[in-house]
Amino acid sequence: MLTKRLLACFDMRDGMVTKAHKFQDNFDIGTAEEIARRIYEDQIDEILFYDITASAEKKPIDLETVRMVAKNVFVPFSVGGGIRNLDDMYQVLKAGAEKISIDSMAVRNPNIINEGAKAFGTQCIILSMQVKRVGKTKNIPSGYEIAIDGARTFTGMDALEWAKEGESRGAGELCINSIDQDGTHEGYDLEITKLISDHVNIPVIASGGAGNPDHIADAFLKTGASAAIISSMLYSPKLPRNYHVSEIKDVLTAKGIPMRPYLK
Repeated sequence: MLTKRLLACFDMRDGMVTKAHKFQDNFDIGTAEEIARRIYEDQIDEILFYDITASAEKKPIDLETVRMVAKNVFVPFSVGGGIRNLDDMYQVLKAGAEKISIDSMAVRNPNIINEGAKAFGTQCIILSMQVKRVGKTKNIPSGYEIAIDGARTFTGMDALEWAKEGESRGAGELCINSIDQDGTHEGYDLEITKLISDHVNIPVIASGGAGNPDHIADAFLKTGASAAIISSMLYSPKLPRNYHVSEIKDVLTAKGIPMRPYLK
């Protein structure tokens, strides 16, 4: 049986890790380099960085921070934000990342998924999706709409249809970022995560809202997700407590969820 993965996700701006609530009101936590090193030493399975201002402000991705992080972490490391073309992808991979996460630019230019998959392999391409519950309509039959630019712009695109198109174009994984649950610490949006998991044949990553290990267990047991993103519960000062990766894996393993072992 394939093990489930825990991904530590860091929203990054100007070299700092920042947190938000429903994609708004960001506050800084610490340097990307220091936090990534600490979480890596705590034996996280993978690390994912989003440069959250690069796309909206049309800035190049912060390659220097990518390089500094890559020097200190030796688990799969993914980077997203500000990826506009194949050269941007190449530069991020050259700086030390193993995977590329594309989001807003993929909506604007879906062929970038095909191009990236052809050039670097599907295993390198994560299609990240900002999804918001809007109610079912003729144009949005899933009830979830795709947003871009840090939830600043809504596209009129149906989340499920975009997920299926992303798979058909060569994305190797889908990351489902719930705008409604982001930063709430109340659990993932299980409905849209399960809906997409049931309709694609590539790994799905649950994202947005985890506040305790039970929320992660729900994502694995109730949606079919292959991986779950955790962030605030690892390091946010606004939570009553932070968790170690070992604690989380112990809870999940006790619930019968196959996890990569934590080395004592």
